[in-house]
Amino acid sequence: MSTHQHRKSLAIYPGTFDPITMGHLDIIDRALNLFDRVIIAIAINPGKKPLFSLQERQEMARKCFPPDYSRIEVDTVSGLLVKYAADKGANAIIRGLRAVSDFDYEFQLALMNRKLEREVDTIFLMPGFRWIYISSSIIKDAARHGGDVCELVPEHVNQCLLDKYSTQ
Repeated sequence: MSTHQHRKSLAIYPGTFDPITMGHLDIIDRALNLFDRVIIAIAINPGKKPLFSLQERQEMARKCFPPDYSRIEVDTVSGLLVKYAADKGANAIIRGLRAVSDFDYEFQLALMNRKLEREVDTIFLMPGFRWIYISSSIIKDAARHGGDVCELVPEHVNQCLLDKYSTQ
């Protein structure tokens, strides 16, 4: 048994979250079972053209949790994620895996991150089976074509999707 003092554990859960889905929330719940705190790090990726602005994505993520809930923080990250994680004092980066097809890329990324920052581990979590098939892209595609995605995203996110696509 280790005798060192328990230090508060912190994980970073990065993503575009365009928009945040029930699958994301499932991964966050699983991460909160393993870590004291989780930072939802919304990526600023100049290579991607998100449907929702950075501010909209932050707001949608924040609304998933009570305002006084101290175990979750919503932040933005640009540049090297593993450096951000180290700067925050995080023990781990959380990555959700839906299928074997996700694994090859994620595994390479995890190895590179370990090379850059030995103290930050990558933890792969699998969402519950009911969320395995969903992604933000699939949800946006369904919503764009009038599909009902209300069971796949939080209620306020569904409303944002309805608003966004009714004006386009």
